[in-house]
Amino acid sequence: MTLNLTEERATAAPVRPVRKVVLEVVKFGIVGGSGVLVNFAVFNALLHGLRWPAMLATVLASCVAMGANYLGFRYYTYRDRDAPGARRVALFFAFSGIGVLMESWLFYVGYHGLGLHGPLGANAVKALSIVLASAFRFLVYRTWVFQDEDARKDF
Repeated sequence: MTLNLTEERATAAPVRPVRKVVLEVVKFGIVGGSGVLVNFAVFNALLHGLRWPAMLATVLASCVAMGANYLGFRYYTYRDRDAPGARRVALFFAFSGIGVLMESWLFYVGYHGLGLHGPLGANAVKALSIVLASAFRFLVYRTWVFQDEDARKDF
């Protein structure tokens, strides 16, 4: 048996596109899930603890979660992407703002339109609004905000 020390080791095969997207979705979910916890904690503290108006509580909670999510997306989910420039930060907060508007409008419909004012109803409406707005956020963050270098070349 001979040992060839000059032979190069085969490098790991490139990550398959499907696996890469699945990993990205998982990381997005981890950061998004922590953002949801922040969102719910602030929302419930303001609405049920401090008795703030429902719309103010939901908008403020969403904005606090937006800031926390930016840090998570930048330093965990999309840390392999280019460092953020002013354009990327502006895009993140612009699209996040649209997400907050979507989330707030959906919350308004459920809370005021359907009359779901109790703690259970308000939190159910908040959860549904977060899920729907998060689908939008995932698509725009990965497409325009934290764009992959390979995708940028094709664009």
